Amino acid sequence: MRLILPALLALALLGGATPLPRPARPVAPIVSESWGEEAERDRVGEAADVMRIAGIRAGMAVADIGTGGGYYVMRVAPVVGPQGRVYAQDLSLGALERVKVRVRRAGFQNIRYVLGRQTSARLPAASVDVALMVHMYHEIEQPYLLLDRLRASLKPGGRIAIVDLDRPSEAHGMPKALLICEVKAVGYELVGVTDIAQGYVALFRPGVRPDPASVRACRA
Repeated sequence: MRLILPALLALALLGGATPLPRPARPVAPIVSESWGEEAERDRVGEAADVMRIAGIRAGMAVADIGTGGGYYVMRVAPVVGPQGRVYAQDLSLGALERVKVRVRRAGFQNIRYVLGRQTSARLPAASVDVALMVHMYHEIEQPYLLLDRLRASLKPGGRIAIVDLDRPSEAHGMPKALLICEVKAVGYELVGVTDIAQGYVALFRPGVRPDPASVRACRA
């Protein structure tokens, strides 16, 4: 019993003893490492808009969750600079290896690599100022659980910036109202939603964490 109780306590703190719900909507399949053509995204100023809205600046630690081809890693790294850090996080080891090649070629020294899971970003505790989730939230199988665990990786004052298209999740987007409902359900507060050329940016900060048993899946 002495060994079992600490384990149960740890599970409870992670939302494991009382499972958080799965989404009451379709989860889109992962069909590509990258969303759209990088040149087109640059042309409309997507990364610049997202970094401005999220308040990313020199010296910050930024996590690119679901980095895919590394589009944001390559653009955030020079902004946060040598005193900052970028966590390139993905479910695919192959994707991370390909990002490493890009990073080596660019000569960046401020990148760390994290192999995540559908249930956890697996980022270090209290390590991140801004967590980016760009055009991938609709592909997360257990978003409530991942978001609940992600709060432990945010520094005091840390925020989450989610970028998506305002359309159904099965069409590789997330309706704004549904996204806001899901993120707020696990205790985040909405800072604001801003439309950009490539969808919208929803910015959140951690609030009071609810009892996991009280969380109900949002419906469209």
